[in-house]
Amino acid sequence: MAGESLFACADARIVELRTPDLPALQRFFEQNADYFVLVNGEPPPPGEAEEEMHGELPTGWPFTKKWIIGYVGADGELVAMANVVSDLLAPHVWHVGLYIVAPALRGSGAAARWYGALESWMRASGARWIRLGVVAGNARAERFWQARGYRELRVRTGVEMGVRVNDVRVLMKPLAGGTAAEYLELVPRDRPDA
Repeated sequence: MAGESLFACADARIVELRTPDLPALQRFFEQNADYFVLVNGEPPPPGEAEEEMHGELPTGWPFTKKWIIGYVGADGELVAMANVVSDLLAPHVWHVGLYIVAPALRGSGAAARWYGALESWMRASGARWIRLGVVAGNARAERFWQARGYRELRVRTGVEMGVRVNDVRVLMKPLAGGTAAEYLELVPRDRPDA
């Protein structure tokens, strides 16, 4: 994880993870197996990092770039990671596909600080809207995203994730003003009736 820093952040160096970082990302996923058990019903399989980094987005979903971002602690190990997609489905709509903070740092305020830096970077890079999905019933994640100003647009039911079938709350946050109605004109897929 010797890449250049993407943006400034307290307590960690933020880098874009690349193929040589796959072992560190896989190790991080295995250290955070509780997340995968909660969401997918099982610990991360051996190829989880490879899939996260190189997996394709759904056919027909336009985007500019998929970023796998690593938060590197003082010891050189990952302490958090994020999967971010720029211009997903529409220009200036960014998507947070995954955001995981190491268990030892949960509740410390690090997740909020680090996410704040990520959001500022996305805004400076052209994001006007951020969307994400959170598994219904993942109370910690639901509280976290609500506290960051995200609001629910719709619930997708029956989403297969690993060996589980979940309901996923689709959330959105405007970064440059705007209303949910304006966002839904850009991304009709997120309309409640879609």
